[in-house]
Amino acid sequence: MTKKSLLLSLALLAFCFSLQAQTVEEMQQQKAAKEQELSNLEPQLKELQGKVAALKADVAGLTDKLTPYPRWDVGALGNVGLNFSNFNNWFSKSAPNTSAVNIGLTLGSFANLQQKKYFWRNNANLALAWLKFDDKDKEDDTDDFQVAADAFNVVSLFGYKLSEKIAISTLGEYRTAVLDGRFNDPGYLDLGVGATWTPVTDLVVVVHPLNYNFVFSSGDFDFESSLGCKVVADYTRKITDGVAWKSNLSAFLSYKDSDLSNWTWINGVTTAVKGVGVGFDLGLRSNKQEALAAGETDNPVQVYWLLGLSYALSTKK
Repeated sequence: MTKKSLLLSLALLAFCFSLQAQTVEEMQQQKAAKEQELSNLEPQLKELQGKVAALKADVAGLTDKLTPYPRWDVGALGNVGLNFSNFNNWFSKSAPNTSAVNIGLTLGSFANLQQKKYFWRNNANLALAWLKFDDKDKEDDTDDFQVAADAFNVVSLFGYKLSEKIAISTLGEYRTAVLDGRFNDPGYLDLGVGATWTPVTDLVVVVHPLNYNFVFSSGDFDFESSLGCKVVADYTRKITDGVAWKSNLSAFLSYKDSDLSNWTWINGVTTAVKGVGVGFDLGLRSNKQEALAAGETDNPVQVYWLLGLSYALSTKK
């Protein structure tokens, strides 16, 4: 490399370093300017957010004052699941020739009344499912529909408001099965008084320390009624447009014997476009008396779930 070429290369290299240094310096200046602009805008944003929150509260308050009493909220939701299968000469399974049908449905309805000094909330839920399995190679195999899920409950809650969030309340809840001659055998009726807490619009928590759990039955097992505490929590949340979640926990805690306690927890998720969508229901239950009546020595958690098409209908007055 000649001396002239070397000098040219060094000059070019120095020029590149100079450009890079200038670019870094410019970016640092731009960063500092944007940070300063951001620090100036952040207080304005906080002020605007506060104003927006205050305006929302004012609008909600005015809407509440303009909405006449009585205020009714009425609605219904149904979920239907269907599954059909048929196998002929499918030798990779132990029973190569079978057919199966699974049908399930859940129905839920509510009618809630709001008055200035009191409220009245009513809910009813029904979950039914049938399973039919036929092994075509067994002549004595039953191909009748068998009950796979069976649960019905209705709840009525009345409360006198001490404040917007706290009320003195009384509750009645009835639970039973309805198929195969199981209606009211056993049947559970809770009647009690206590307090209801409504921390937010969509959450209702009931605590009734004075509650009697009546149990009705006509079978061989001697079901026992008892005095205890009733706890109910009902929550409904709109996750996003067209997607809603509803959860209900109902528990009875017996003062006499923990074996007489029971709880039921039902969750439902629905998607809907103009009322039609996909629904998923999951029910969990623990009831030691039912387990003993069925011949179980322990108390396993009872479970049912249903996935299918859903249809929702609701009205407000």
